[in-house]
Amino acid sequence: MFEYRLDARDGAARAGTFTLPHGVVQTPAFMPVGTQGSVKTISRDELTDEIRAQIILANTYHLYLRPGHDVVQQLGGLHGFTGWQKPFLTDSGGFQVFSLETMRKITEEGVEFTSHIDGSRHMFTPEKVMEIQRALGADVIMAFDECPPGQSSRALAEEAHERTLRWLERCRDRFLALQAEDGNIDGQTLFPIIQGSVFADLRIDAVRRVREIGDWHGIAIGGLSVGEPKPTMYAVLEAIEPELPVGMPRYLMGVGYPDDLVEAIGRGIDLFDCVAPTRNGRNGTAWVEGEGQINVKGARLRLDEGPLDPACDCYTCRNYSRAYLRHLVAATEPLVLRLLSLHNLRFLVRLGERARAAILAGDFARWSEDWLAAWRGGRRTERQTT
Repeated sequence: MFEYRLDARDGAARAGTFTLPHGVVQTPAFMPVGTQGSVKTISRDELTDEIRAQIILANTYHLYLRPGHDVVQQLGGLHGFTGWQKPFLTDSGGFQVFSLETMRKITEEGVEFTSHIDGSRHMFTPEKVMEIQRALGADVIMAFDECPPGQSSRALAEEAHERTLRWLERCRDRFLALQAEDGNIDGQTLFPIIQGSVFADLRIDAVRRVREIGDWHGIAIGGLSVGEPKPTMYAVLEAIEPELPVGMPRYLMGVGYPDDLVEAIGRGIDLFDCVAPTRNGRNGTAWVEGEGQINVKGARLRLDEGPLDPACDCYTCRNYSRAYLRHLVAATEPLVLRLLSLHNLRFLVRLGERARAAILAGDFARWSEDWLAAWRGGRRTERQTT
């Protein structure tokens, strides 16, 4: 269990197979985000049959507040509660509590925060977060980390980096104790999170020290795509790639725009998650091959009888015209929120599949260069025509 097999490499790009208690994940792979245990507007069958997701992410902070991790545990954990029988990954809730800014207080013990739902006060410690995620029962869980804001000062980034490493040791100890208490060492694995903001030396130090703290089945990179320029994110990934263990999956947290996926895969990343596909879909925007991100409400689609994306195999593109989708957006019909979200999710999942095929064929460098040129050219065209 939790075996990662490296199937092929093409430069730094990797194709792998990650075996988990509830299924096998072939990488590179995008994970749809089910914040509340549900991917917004998308049914479980659509995730499996149309989007072809291999693994989804659920959010510890939100599920702790509602319905409560104890409720989820009593109802069979995330798999029993939601009925999704493929792998789950839960984040630690760290990003959410640190995003509360004026509603939280950080100490060495943990983070005290105010619920955005009812104003009640709560405390997340590394130990508490391990207990919550153990109860939720995801295949992969995340260590509790301190995520500094984008464009952090060196001093703030270093403080978060050091605290994240101290908290990791506490997460490891409590996770191992929970395994010993219930006797189940094969049902769940813990990933550490690398912090360090945009400072490559801090990131490299974090990777090296994380490897000293424990034996892991995977490693996560947090605190990127939080406001820094994209070239800076790519440079950080390039700097740490030689330090990352080859024999385990690498997860870049919260990154999910198409060009970022392709750029990061080329720098050795295997797993991704982001709310962007569903958020963009709910706002009437879609990702289209060769065109980039388009505004579906744009007047140019008013009489367009073609599919949203002729290259896409999703339900939306097989069954609805651009003109009809534009009408639904203009009329604020709820159906279109589902249709565009479904398409955007399939777009990213399929992008991972295509990148994997290119890596296995030894053609990733050429494929990614061509794909990025077409994507960025299309995006420029869209800005000019809307």
